[in-house]
Amino acid sequence: MASPGPNADDKPTREQAEAAVRTLLSWAGDDPRREGLIDTPKRVVDAYGDWFSGYAETPPEYLARTFEEVAGYDEMIVLRDIEFESHCEHHMAPIIGKAHVGYLPDGKVVGISKLARVVEAYARRLQVQEKMTAQIADCIQHVLMPRGVGVVIEGAHECMTTRGVHKRGVSMITSKMLGSFRDDARTRAEFLQFIDVGPGR
Repeated sequence: MASPGPNADDKPTREQAEAAVRTLLSWAGDDPRREGLIDTPKRVVDAYGDWFSGYAETPPEYLARTFEEVAGYDEMIVLRDIEFESHCEHHMAPIIGKAHVGYLPDGKVVGISKLARVVEAYARRLQVQEKMTAQIADCIQHVLMPRGVGVVIEGAHECMTTRGVHKRGVSMITSKMLGSFRDDARTRAEFLQFIDVGPGR
């Protein structure tokens, strides 16, 4: 489930990363040696460590601990409005949005905070929204093996609002339905009603 990354021996050093930032500052037309930019490379590398911390995480591990003493509960479980910040892999511009996750348990459930952590782990990588949506759904399906999974993501892409076509107020919606969420129209409709996405919103 983890995305392939560079080997530890191949990963650039922090000094090399900061030098790369200074190169970009120079390319943009500024002087990285001036007072206001002296510490910028350090700050940018620190920020990258936060923004892309998902590469150091293994999302399926968050779902490993489950609970079976739920008094036979077998109805839909939905966690909606999970806020996330990601970055598009094409321009490294922010993607800001919300994820909605639901599943139909088959004998075991997971703590709701763990669903949010799965979203966060995949978001904190360079992403394409469609891929991120599928990764979250596939991870939940693979580990929990529920009767169905639904994931809907709403994202605003800064690569579209701050460059290129410069269109603001536009959001992209992607979904991934597995199992009964895909095969049963009533289950899918119930999920979309819970998260308030779909016709009549």
